[in-house]
Amino acid sequence: MSSTDTLFKDLIVIEAANVLAGPAVGMFFAELGATVIKVENIRTGGDTTRQWKLPAEDELSDVSAYFSSVNWGKRSIGVDYSIPAGYEVIVDLVRRADVFLQSFKPGDARKFGLDYPALRGVNDRLIYADITAFGEEDERPGFDAVLQAETGFMGMNGTEASGPVKMPVALIDLLLAHQLKEALLIALIARMQTGRGSYNTVSLFQSGVASLANQAANYLVAGSVPGRTGSDHPNIAPYGTVFKTRNGDPVVLAVGTESQFKTLCEVLGIPEAAEDARFATNQQRVVHREALNGLLAQRMAGLERDALLDELQARKVPAGAVRSLDEVLDHESVEPLLLQGKRTDGVPIRGLRTITFESDAVSPTTTLDAPPAFNADRRFVLADVLGYTEERIRDLQETGAVL
Repeated sequence: MSSTDTLFKDLIVIEAANVLAGPAVGMFFAELGATVIKVENIRTGGDTTRQWKLPAEDELSDVSAYFSSVNWGKRSIGVDYSIPAGYEVIVDLVRRADVFLQSFKPGDARKFGLDYPALRGVNDRLIYADITAFGEEDERPGFDAVLQAETGFMGMNGTEASGPVKMPVALIDLLLAHQLKEALLIALIARMQTGRGSYNTVSLFQSGVASLANQAANYLVAGSVPGRTGSDHPNIAPYGTVFKTRNGDPVVLAVGTESQFKTLCEVLGIPEAAEDARFATNQQRVVHREALNGLLAQRMAGLERDALLDELQARKVPAGAVRSLDEVLDHESVEPLLLQGKRTDGVPIRGLRTITFESDAVSPTTTLDAPPAFNADRRFVLADVLGYTEERIRDLQETGAVL
């Protein structure tokens, strides 16, 4: 299926969202062929992440590496929607839109007249997405590090020596994005049946809590509060444990069955360990994890990493190398996920797709435009999408509604 035949080619998404969670949802729809218009606040200079730069980045460009991670394939327009002329631009976009995606601070959507009741009166087919931090009634701002702490992830991550450690990606933002994608796809299906739009809201807090999976079940079922055990798994051993091989190259084991453990012991030349009462069952291995890890570490320290992994793979024992990010992104199997483009100033830029699935029902676009500079698509939005005349566009500029 070609990109021109994508299921969402006629869908218009208005993205009034910043940072990662909301923009990740917007990029999802852009990858599926939708027109995603990123409405950015003139008063704040646009999406906050445009300024979140590494020391080595170009100071003059407002397309930072962070911003580029979830903003491919979009159109950007700067609007001051706090004044009537700017607000009317948003309203005109909403009249044509299918999805309105926002992550305003608590109370701001109502203050600006961009809450669901107001916009439903403009377009009753509108699917409205409201991202909150801790729910509608909690005014605390939502930043991922705080949510990783508040939802228990930091309390489990790390070791007793290290103390709580956050994940090196904005995990809770990404979990919310997946929840919201699901909600909006369901809402689109419902609209096909009813002809009506809907209100959809997801909180970062509940997205995080709902993703605690087996760790939550350990407490709810067995009353066990997980501690910080590094990469060791609380229920399985050896699983997630990192061992160093001959040249200090780290590998991780993910042994989930008794037959896999027996085969591991054979590969390591210690078949008797599988018969040891301390290690004979998974439950006993968890109890005697320290002794088991010591034995495995001693054996693996004398083996060459790649040869060991080849043997384990051949024997169907789950194991892998602990790779650096450059190794991962340079791997040939990642090639289909890489994006190539040029910024507005002509500078080449690379990126990463967020969609990995393959489906006969819908095909992601084969190409995506590079992340837009702030307000790069003013003319496209105002003239092509909204049909404004040159005179009206000049009037909007003179009032400060647009740049």
